[in-house]
Amino acid sequence: MYNLLTLNKIAKCGLDNFDKVKYAITDNCENPDCIILRSFNMHDMELPQSLQAVARAGAGVNNIPTDKCAEKGIVVFNTPGANANAVKELTIAGLFLASRDIVGGIEWAKTLKGNGAEVGKMVEKGKSNFAGCEIKGKKLAVIGLGAIGVLVANAAHHLGMEVIGYDPYISVKAALSLDRHTIIKNELKDALCEADYITLHLPLMDATRGMFNAELFKSSVKKGAKLLNFSRGELVDTDALKSALEVGLISSYVVDFPSDEVIGFPGVVAIPHLGASSAESEDNCAIMAAKELIEYMENGNIVNSVNYPNCELPRTAGATRITVLHKNIPNMISSITSAFAAKGLNIENMVNKSRGDYACTILDVANADEASAEELTAIDGVIKVRVIK
Repeated sequence: MYNLLTLNKIAKCGLDNFDKVKYAITDNCENPDCIILRSFNMHDMELPQSLQAVARAGAGVNNIPTDKCAEKGIVVFNTPGANANAVKELTIAGLFLASRDIVGGIEWAKTLKGNGAEVGKMVEKGKSNFAGCEIKGKKLAVIGLGAIGVLVANAAHHLGMEVIGYDPYISVKAALSLDRHTIIKNELKDALCEADYITLHLPLMDATRGMFNAELFKSSVKKGAKLLNFSRGELVDTDALKSALEVGLISSYVVDFPSDEVIGFPGVVAIPHLGASSAESEDNCAIMAAKELIEYMENGNIVNSVNYPNCELPRTAGATRITVLHKNIPNMISSITSAFAAKGLNIENMVNKSRGDYACTILDVANADEASAEELTAIDGVIKVRVIK
């Protein structure tokens, strides 16, 4: 039986995927085989030797030490696309919040309480202070065309916007899903220079941290553009943003990641990280994370990992499934297969995939057992070996 540790409250529809005969689900376990979580910070957590896999019910994995996990042979999964519709819908709302001072108008309307029959007259007199523009006919630059970015681009087109897309790493799946009216630019500056609205849908990494900085604002952004950030706050340099707002280079900033520096700053609409906060999104993420863990724990297949390559192999009837997580270095495959050949064991099927410094080899071996696979751990570069009956 596998010990499954939950570090956050996980939707019941996700946990119901686990066979209770095979999994003991608990929120308190010293030696878990696998972990499912949402926003719990694992960086200060001691990673037990027993841990095989971690699944994040969500897209971002900044709360998980993915590199440390990779070194220990712990596969980390996320759930790309499971919360995409929820974030898309809030981004569309962000377009309207950036266009009209809806928040300011609502707050002002509250101050009219107690004026009785005069409220109507006061509304008509004061409403012009909160007027804005329509989004129809405006140009929207979607920076990052993953699962969320594509949905936003398509929805914006149907709302009458002219959509410009930029993503140097766009996948074939995303490209096929993108509305044909979207204009793709090969350079970031070309996507930004004419855009009335800019929406960010990028992962946070070293290459993207602070990429919207003073130089980019001054050199590439159209004066008065409205900026939306439903990805990560750190994509935007805060000091540069505040300066851009002060001089009108950016006319409004809608962000789903409030910080002390931007809360209350003129032109900023700070939303308390509601992007994926919908019942449907939480359910979708929980179900997807559960299925990823089950597939890995029971079959060794890796789907949607952030620190190991995706690697899948259909099970061969009668054979023993063996998974090997190892460094991506020369002669690994020959060393692994030679170890089985030396014992007279036949490899019925095999697949090897690599990603950066790490790789995964899955083998179906006839008549193999724990002892026959133990020798693999002595091979230089092998990180973890699992035998799955």
